[in-house]
Amino acid sequence: MRVLGIDPGLTRCGLGVVEGSIGRPLRMIAVDTVRTPPDLPLANRLVGIEAFVESWLDRYEPDAVAVERVFSQHNVRTVMGTAQASGIALVAAARRGIPVAMHTPSEVKAAVTGNGRADKAQVGAMVTRLLCLDAPPKPADAADALALAICHVWRGGAQARIEAAQLRLKGGVR
Repeated sequence: MRVLGIDPGLTRCGLGVVEGSIGRPLRMIAVDTVRTPPDLPLANRLVGIEAFVESWLDRYEPDAVAVERVFSQHNVRTVMGTAQASGIALVAAARRGIPVAMHTPSEVKAAVTGNGRADKAQVGAMVTRLLCLDAPPKPADAADALALAICHVWRGGAQARIEAAQLRLKGGVR
């Protein structure tokens, strides 16, 4: 199963593609971060994120997309930007008929590290270890995107395979 993990954000949006299945070694296919300048109008920033996400969907043809579920923070502007970037990812995947799952930060941390309260350094270290990388992906948004993909392979993979098969049987988009 190939999963595109997306850690949404307006300033930095992490994307990571992982292949694997439960009980088998995982393999990183790609990882990157799209950045948008804070001085650009919001609409232009979202267009930049959309173009990047669309290009990754075309290039890596994931079986599923895993997006971090937006959670309440004290900074409403940050939550709004994260939600807007998240919506871009959801629409881009849905347009192609790719199953999308949303995972909370604590769910991802628990899946990858065994601790739902793990810090970013612990997540980066485990992503590095699980994917046999030489160093943790930088910035943390890139490591988080890979962690989302890993979480989905391990926790949501079976459901995504069922949904993908159903789409193919119905003559879905893909």
